[in-house]
Amino acid sequence: MSQRIVQLSSFDIRPGKLEPFKQAIRNAVTFAEAHGPQLVVETFIDEESMRANSLQILPSSEAVLAHWRLADPYIRDVMESCIMRRLDVYGEPNEEVMLGLLSLVEQGIPVTVTPGFVGFRRGHH
Repeated sequence: MSQRIVQLSSFDIRPGKLEPFKQAIRNAVTFAEAHGPQLVVETFIDEESMRANSLQILPSSEAVLAHWRLADPYIRDVMESCIMRRLDVYGEPNEEVMLGLLSLVEQGIPVTVTPGFVGFRRGHH
């Protein structure tokens, strides 16, 4: 079993698309809470700069792949109202996740992957 994966996504919200973006994010987060493998999902929006960041913590690379399969329609809905600026991944994704990330790189989206070093977590779900 692989280790936890943390993803920090940064987006520019398209002009005039703030409300559709917010609704699409609400729908995606509601779906993820009910059906997704994420341990944590948090989205932050700076309305003044029309930028947003999404933090997701997943228990493993296998969970990342399951998230991509399950959430694809929701991800596409969100992407209609924004442009992904970058994706920073923390942890050591498996080869299949790395191949999935390559598709973002091919679209010109900067992706970084930083291996974990040390940490802890409180509480258990």
